[in-house]
Amino acid sequence: MIETHDLSKQFHDFMAVDGVNLSVDAGQILALLGQNGAGKTTTVRMLTALLNPTRGWARVAGYDVVKNGHDVRSSVGVLTEQHGLYMRMTAIEYLDYFGQIYNIAPSARKSRSEHLLEYFGLTEAAKRRIGEYSKGMRQKLALARAMMHDPGVLLLDEPTSAMDPESARLVRDEIARLKSSQRTIVICSHNLTEVEALADKIAIIYRGRILLQGTLEELKKNVLGLPEYEVKFTDTWDSSRLELPEGVEILSRTATSLKVRVERPQASNPMILNALSRGSASVMAFQEEARTLEQVYLKVMAEAKGRENVQ
Repeated sequence: MIETHDLSKQFHDFMAVDGVNLSVDAGQILALLGQNGAGKTTTVRMLTALLNPTRGWARVAGYDVVKNGHDVRSSVGVLTEQHGLYMRMTAIEYLDYFGQIYNIAPSARKSRSEHLLEYFGLTEAAKRRIGEYSKGMRQKLALARAMMHDPGVLLLDEPTSAMDPESARLVRDEIARLKSSQRTIVICSHNLTEVEALADKIAIIYRGRILLQGTLEELKKNVLGLPEYEVKFTDTWDSSRLELPEGVEILSRTATSLKVRVERPQASNPMILNALSRGSASVMAFQEEARTLEQVYLKVMAEAKGRENVQ
């Protein structure tokens, strides 16, 4: 549904996006992570055929973003950082207006608008001017507009910013539901916990270049190394004679705990538990040490900045 090769954009002597290669299938969510100014928004604008690439190419829903710009824009729903809401309109007028732009029939526009307003909890405010809305309500209306024409591709820039926890959860649930209906979704977000919960693939961008991309587990393995596990015992237990399978390294041990690094957890962890059981160890807990997307992101960014300082 989304494919790019060497996608690049230069403004005068500033290279905003430099050689981005992406591939996102139907039913997948890709998260773009990076600092403000890293090139995320410029990338999204090229994917929506609002900016032409300086170099490389991109296809969205099978359409070339340069040759078939109209078809691309008809196939995507976009939530931008600046929503472009018309403050003197009511919400129902606003959605109906965009439904007309997408050539949706009047009866379908009405039912679609009512459904989206109800889903996002805006039905009671549907006839109020948008200028009277709170920031969170405006965010929800902008997302409803992005979904008005039921697009196959959604490009969302900070979809839950300014929302209260309940509304943010509603939007996250909707994004997950949309993924299950084979939509392709690209999210630009600074909310790493949200990305961890939603994204199938993650790409970290720095100064217009992708530093790393892959699944969360791939990123953890590549950046943080092999997973580590801690075993806790209810009583003191001598683990010095414990026979561990190949690919398991002991990191530390005490009378009541054992910490190991495991090369192949799926194969080795059952063997570790069997060995503990044979040794009559009283195991209280066997759990993986927490390894988060935040740890991955901070380490990748620190290394990138460190390379710049050396140069």
